[in-house]
Amino acid sequence: MKLKEVTDEEFLHHGGMACPGCGAYLGLRLALKALGKNTILFNVTGCIATTLIMGVTKIPMIHTLFENGPAIASGVDYGLSALEKREGINLLVYAGDGGTADIGLQSLSGAIERGHDFVYICYDNESYMNTGGQRSGTTPFGAITTTTPAGKKIKGETRPIHLRKDMVEIVAAHGTPYVASASIAYPLDFMEKVKKAAETRGPAYIHLFATCPTGWGADPAKTIEIARLAVQTGMINLFEIVNGERRITVRVRKRKPVEEYLKLQRRFKPLLEDREALKSLQDYVDRKCELLGVDMEDRK
Repeated sequence: MKLKEVTDEEFLHHGGMACPGCGAYLGLRLALKALGKNTILFNVTGCIATTLIMGVTKIPMIHTLFENGPAIASGVDYGLSALEKREGINLLVYAGDGGTADIGLQSLSGAIERGHDFVYICYDNESYMNTGGQRSGTTPFGAITTTTPAGKKIKGETRPIHLRKDMVEIVAAHGTPYVASASIAYPLDFMEKVKKAAETRGPAYIHLFATCPTGWGADPAKTIEIARLAVQTGMINLFEIVNGERRITVRVRKRKPVEEYLKLQRRFKPLLEDREALKSLQDYVDRKCELLGVDMEDRK
């Protein structure tokens, strides 16, 4: 997708209550630009449900509970089809990692298994940020949250990073026709994936890396820089899986050390002070990037 193809039309009114530098809110704005006005939004409980409480969308929106966004989208899919009004309407479920990897996983799995035609975007800010920042199934190793605090013995999230829920692979294992990872720091890549997802017959899933300055202890002005560093260090990889075929969409030249990404966030302060743990994380990222083949050349 080229910049000149991006519409100037906005589908969110002014007045959203998002925090400064909110990556999830930016993600929704970009997604709606890619989908257009013929879209119904299923806004799953979480940060974005709170920010849109004043009704700032210019498209139809249904606020759902944590656990039933895909189930409600399934009902609308059935209903519009019965009325012969389904053609040309995009159904977008927009949910955080808590409402996707944890509380909403069952209804997401069921809707995919039934083959409903909808786009699901998970904005992953790696914690339950709407309720103060509790750990979720996607919280990375070493991150401080309110339920994984830093003390004398345990310093942040202790679950090894390779054991956190990989929603892209979980959804792909369902045989989903279109699955992708994306980042707010690469908007054209993200919007192109949203368009592809909408054009896919059946379920489509995009896992969007969305910076949270408030919960991560980061400068709101560095929202995009942090999201870009996540990709440039290999902490996040951008690719798509189309009918089982994987394709890297953003390759990194001279990948940077993970420390460059971590040091801009207070949530990783204890991890940065533990050189052994930091080396283990770097080794894991190196192995993962080698396996996926995302590097254009060796890391310098």
